[in-house]
Amino acid sequence: MASATPADNYELLAAAIACDDPVIYMEHKELWSLQGEAPSQRTASLGKARVARTGTDLTLVTWSKAVHTAVEVAGLAAQQGISVEVIDLRTIWPWDRDLVLGSAARTGRMLVAHEAVQAAGFGAEIAATVAEELGIPVRRVGAPRIPVGYARTLEDVARISAGKLLHELRRFVERDPRRQPAA
Repeated sequence: MASATPADNYELLAAAIACDDPVIYMEHKELWSLQGEAPSQRTASLGKARVARTGTDLTLVTWSKAVHTAVEVAGLAAQQGISVEVIDLRTIWPWDRDLVLGSAARTGRMLVAHEAVQAAGFGAEIAATVAEELGIPVRRVGAPRIPVGYARTLEDVARISAGKLLHELRRFVERDPRRQPAA
């Protein structure tokens, strides 16, 4: 599990405790200070993603801290006439294939963004599944194959910034001759 919000953190942890199977619970250190409401009476369903922002031109799939970057980038892309649907997986195994495939089929292209190394990261599984099932254009954005530095400036090189993600998103949309973004 890889929550992005305080509510998801609470709900997914409750679901993990209630689950009869072993669960790996991952939390991003940069989300520790994030504050927000956490309803005490709800438990999330494992394997169910959420749509963090609706859109029509491209599906952007991500999880954990990258969800916040993706929502920011979707807002910036909207100012440029590109409507981006952001899907927060919330759990990466099981992952919500139905929601991802349905959104990607509707938008006609998908971008997966994650902080893991792009080569062999979990985003590759999502990309492969969508490409095999739907045959639509799919791209990935992930960290380069470099050691993660301990200095903040070196760590930032390996992270997906809003600028990097927006650049890749625009490049993807502009290079797809089948469909132009909504005006």
